[in-house]
Amino acid sequence: MALTDQSTDIRDGEELPAGVIDAYLKAQITGLTGEPRISQFPGGASNLTYLLEYPEQEFVLRRPPFGQKAKSAHDMGREYRILNQLKDRFPYCPKAYAHCTDESLIGTEFYVMERLKGIILRADMPAELNFSAEQTGQLCRSFIDKLVELHNVDYQACGLGDLGKPAGYVQRQISGWSQRYDKALTPDAPRWEAVQAWLNDKMPADHAKSSIVHNDYRFDNVLLDPHNPMQIIGVLDWELTTLGDPLMDLGNTLAYWIEAADPAPVQLMRRQPSHAPGMLSRQQFVDYYAERSGIVIDNFDFYYTYGLFRLAGIVQQIYYRFFHGQTRDQRFAQFIQMNRLLEQMALQVISKSPL
Repeated sequence: MALTDQSTDIRDGEELPAGVIDAYLKAQITGLTGEPRISQFPGGASNLTYLLEYPEQEFVLRRPPFGQKAKSAHDMGREYRILNQLKDRFPYCPKAYAHCTDESLIGTEFYVMERLKGIILRADMPAELNFSAEQTGQLCRSFIDKLVELHNVDYQACGLGDLGKPAGYVQRQISGWSQRYDKALTPDAPRWEAVQAWLNDKMPADHAKSSIVHNDYRFDNVLLDPHNPMQIIGVLDWELTTLGDPLMDLGNTLAYWIEAADPAPVQLMRRQPSHAPGMLSRQQFVDYYAERSGIVIDNFDFYYTYGLFRLAGIVQQIYYRFFHGQTRDQRFAQFIQMNRLLEQMALQVISKSPL
């Protein structure tokens, strides 16, 4: 079994014109020879990701999904710019080579970056790694350290000071995700009204420290060195990155963090091995982040509930495309069940919260 992420055949309806891509890249990147072999990475539920294999070099192409897209989402130029300007101060970004704005080539804009070969942890820890609980805990803390490191990057020095507006970030996220969720409603979707009301009522002020917010920081967006899997060598999927409150970013990450003690229905939603022996619990995760960042966190229920609601919004936007036949990817058929489960998880947090 290969531990590095493997591409597969392209899904029906998501093909790329190889000749067009080849001509474009050879005009942008010197020294390319031969013809590209194009395959698709099967993971991910938002932007589509393809492997371009030339005889002497490999690239990754990212393009938006087919069908209806949320306004301002899937901005290829923005993601390309982030990779280029952040890499010198956060060396885990892949190198970006080209951004194509001519939608006549493949029907949409796209960008091309280097392929980083590494291990991506999915739902379960690969047996081949044979990690002890102590090693798993060490990797978990390294994963959190990288998030703290990102939140400490001087975004002004990177030339990314105009990437977002930190002031009013918390309020904009709550109102913005409420609007996006309502626009993506399908007849079978939960309304989330009680959760939205609670978030509006308990909303804190923006944290005094603003930072780069990755907005999708998970183990399956992190690459481990194939020769030393304890070492993180890459962080992927920067499409949602902005400037804002680092605790909101922490809430986003913890929304995906299914711990070992969570019930069986929740475990079915897990997409990273956060339940493995040695992995920190959500509370331990928060405590370690607070220790490493120097940020006092005394109201995490709000940020975690926000993360669950935002995740439901993302899930529902994807399900909306499936519901209306804009994508044929059968993985998305069950997203409505995930949405309902997320609402129940959020309501449970609220019912126990001292806020």
